[in-house]
Amino acid sequence: MASRSTADLDVLRNAAAAYTGCTPMYRLALVLLTVAGFLAAAWPAAAQDRGSNQQLPPGIVKHADVTYAEVDGRELLLDVYAREPRPERPVPVVVWVHGGGWRGGSKDRINRSLPILVHGYGLVSVGYRLSGEAIFPAAIADVKAAFRWVRANAPRYGFDAGRIGAWGSSAGGHLVALLGTAHEVEEWDSLHEENAGVSSRPDAVCNWFGPTDFLRMNDFPGRIDHDAADSPESKFIGAPIQDHPGKVQRANPISYVTADDPPMLHMHGEKDQSVPYNQSELLHAALQAAGLDSTLYMVRNADHGFRNMQGDSPESLMAMVLEFFERTIGKP
Repeated sequence: MASRSTADLDVLRNAAAAYTGCTPMYRLALVLLTVAGFLAAAWPAAAQDRGSNQQLPPGIVKHADVTYAEVDGRELLLDVYAREPRPERPVPVVVWVHGGGWRGGSKDRINRSLPILVHGYGLVSVGYRLSGEAIFPAAIADVKAAFRWVRANAPRYGFDAGRIGAWGSSAGGHLVALLGTAHEVEEWDSLHEENAGVSSRPDAVCNWFGPTDFLRMNDFPGRIDHDAADSPESKFIGAPIQDHPGKVQRANPISYVTADDPPMLHMHGEKDQSVPYNQSELLHAALQAAGLDSTLYMVRNADHGFRNMQGDSPESLMAMVLEFFERTIGKP
C-alpha cells in the first residue's frame, strides 16, 4: 500500500501544477475529474463503485438509461450527459465506449471520459451486449446503432450532429477503432433497424490501448494467452481465434482501413502486458500507409490502463485527448 499511496501523491502533485491559467475553482474541477479517472483505472472494483455515483460538473444533467435499440425485447441503453439549459450553439459530442475485455465493464464507468464535460463537450456513454450474452458482431452492431442514435437525436440535447467523436479504452478502444475503419460495413448497421440510413461514421476516433489485430497479440509475451480458447478475444468471436482466422479478420479494425476513414489518435502504454503496444503500432502504420491522419503516442513505462507511467501525468494525457478533439471536431 505504501507504493500506491506514493503514486497517488505524485498524481495529485502533478495535477495541482496543471491548468495554471484557469480560475481556482475551474482548475480544481479539472484536477479532481482528471485524477479520479486515472486512479480508477488502477483499482477496477473501486472504479465500478465510483463510476456509478460520479460527481458531475455544474450545469451537467445525466439522462440515464435511454433506449437506443431493442433486440428480442431486450433494450440497449446509453446515458447522455448534456448541459442545461442547452447552449445557444450546438456543441460537439464525444461517444464513450467502455472496456472490460468485451465480457465486463459498464456504461456507468465514465471516470476517464468525465473531464471532457468540463471543457464544454457533450458526452454519451454506451452500453453494449457483452460476449457472455452475444458474440461478434453483436457488440460492434450495438455501438454502430448507438452512434446512429446520437447523430439522429443530437439536436434534442444541444449537440452538433456533424461533430461527433468516438473514444474508448481497451475493448472499447477496439470497438471505436472498428467503428472508424468499418463505418461502411452496412451488414452490421442492418442488424438494428433503428435510425436506418443515418451514418455511423465517427468524425474522429481516440483509441486507448485497444486490440487491432487479434492473431498478432501473442507476438509479445504478456499476462494473457490470447490464443487460448477462453481468452477474451476467443470469447468475443465465439471460438479459438487461431482456429478461425477468417472470422478473426472480420473483427480486426486493421482489416477495413480505407482512404475515407476519420482521423485517429492512438495512446498506448509502452509495457502493456494485456494488449501489446504493437497493436497500436500496427493500426497506425496501416492508416498512415493509406495516407490518413493518424497519431500514435507511447506512454513511457506504462502497463495496461497507463498504470506505472513515467514522464506523463493524467492531465498531460487528457490534454492530448482534448487537443485531438479540438483539432478534429472543433471546440465547443
